[in-house]
Amino acid sequence: MIKKIHKTTLASLLYFATCHAHTHAQSTWPTTFQNINSEVQANSKAYSSLQEASKTIGHRLTGSENGKKAEAFAFNLFQSYGLTDVRYQPFEVESWSRGTLKLQVRISGAQYQEIKAVSLAHSPVKATTNGQVVDMGNGLEADYKAKPDAVKGKIALVYLGILPDSPTGTGNLHRSEKTALAIKNGAKGIIIINTVAGGTLLTGTASVTGKLISIPAICVGKEDGLKLKEQLANKGSAVTANIQMTNKSAKINARNVIATLQGSELPNEKIVIGGHLDSWDLATGAIDNGIGSFAVIDMARTLQALNLKPKRTIEFVMFMGEEQGLLGSEAYIEQANKDKTLDQVAFMLNYDMTNDPKGYSASQESMKPLFQSIGAIAASIDTTFKNSFSARAGLHSDHQPFMLQGIPTGGSSGGKLPNNSGDCYHADCDSFSLVNEQQLKNTVRFSTMLLYGLADADQIPAKKLSDAQTREFLLKNNLKEPLKIAGEWRWAD
Repeated sequence: MIKKIHKTTLASLLYFATCHAHTHAQSTWPTTFQNINSEVQANSKAYSSLQEASKTIGHRLTGSENGKKAEAFAFNLFQSYGLTDVRYQPFEVESWSRGTLKLQVRISGAQYQEIKAVSLAHSPVKATTNGQVVDMGNGLEADYKAKPDAVKGKIALVYLGILPDSPTGTGNLHRSEKTALAIKNGAKGIIIINTVAGGTLLTGTASVTGKLISIPAICVGKEDGLKLKEQLANKGSAVTANIQMTNKSAKINARNVIATLQGSELPNEKIVIGGHLDSWDLATGAIDNGIGSFAVIDMARTLQALNLKPKRTIEFVMFMGEEQGLLGSEAYIEQANKDKTLDQVAFMLNYDMTNDPKGYSASQESMKPLFQSIGAIAASIDTTFKNSFSARAGLHSDHQPFMLQGIPTGGSSGGKLPNNSGDCYHADCDSFSLVNEQQLKNTVRFSTMLLYGLADADQIPAKKLSDAQTREFLLKNNLKEPLKIAGEWRWAD
């Protein structure tokens, strides 16, 4: 419900003003945020532009013709909204695309039966693998320690999530990290069981480096996978699998798309706000990550339409190659290091499958007062925004390369995906029909308020971490193990 500022919220705003000494600029935020809210509610183009891209382009796989069309589409959108500083940031990637796949399974000497499956990137260009299947549970380090050498020269069967009978507190790993562990322990193939019912198949990368892996990696549906586990649990029952696949892999050129809004007072201090434009090729990727990337583009449109000029420079970045290993965001960091502009990046906001947020999040707890002061104004405009805050850090999206450089990161949080679309993650049902227009508008309006407040604040409480501080931060957030598996733990210990 949209309403005027009520007494409780006004009191919280006055408390913040007393404790943190608002400047004249910050005292204008309530009016500015009201204008942002009205502009987005009346004129947002996020839904219609995502709809057009879904219909006219389809999937947005990096390195494909569709990927090139998506890059140009985003570039032209930024320009059509009046942003004059729009550019491509080209980079070279190893582009992987699926070819053919056939999975056949034989149980205890019976005839081979074909099972529906999908290849995971970056499986070999060609593979014919036949071998005994071994149930490795969750596919974690503990599972391999419990069965030393059990999978050597064989095919590992692992669950994508955490099995219900697992010990309390068992932490999960990304599919790429589970594949890396299987390779480390001598497996010659890996079959990953999806967690979603109904025969849904999940794609995505099984490579921690974004480069070709040495064994075939495939995903099977939950029902088929659990049936295999059941057969393997029977004493004297053996399961053999035959995997035949072809894929394509070649170096290609891809492009991040960057639109810049120059800061009015601190032009050399930058807020990077991004979302990955690319998607997998099984569907149009409307949820992953159409709702995030097109929300970011519409935030740029909103600021331009209102002629808002915050203190700091804002770079709106459409990253390509995220799905194939954070390739676009890695390329951004590499180029910024070359240009010696990385120190200008004060904060990175990432929008990956963000929808209908109820609050904000940051990697550092010190951002809470600023983010909640921004959120208090948002909540006074619309009470559906709950102004929650969480301090957290994870991996596997475009914030990661920034975070590993010690740059504070964050974004909007607390919302749910529309129309139970979580089951369509990386699947052939991730289509535009899942998108909820008002929820997408909510992402744009509340996130534009966050972006403007962050870029216009007198000071940003979170500072860039030193190398030693970054190490401690990653240890505190239990990220050492997955980073070591990925080969991204740069410290000696």
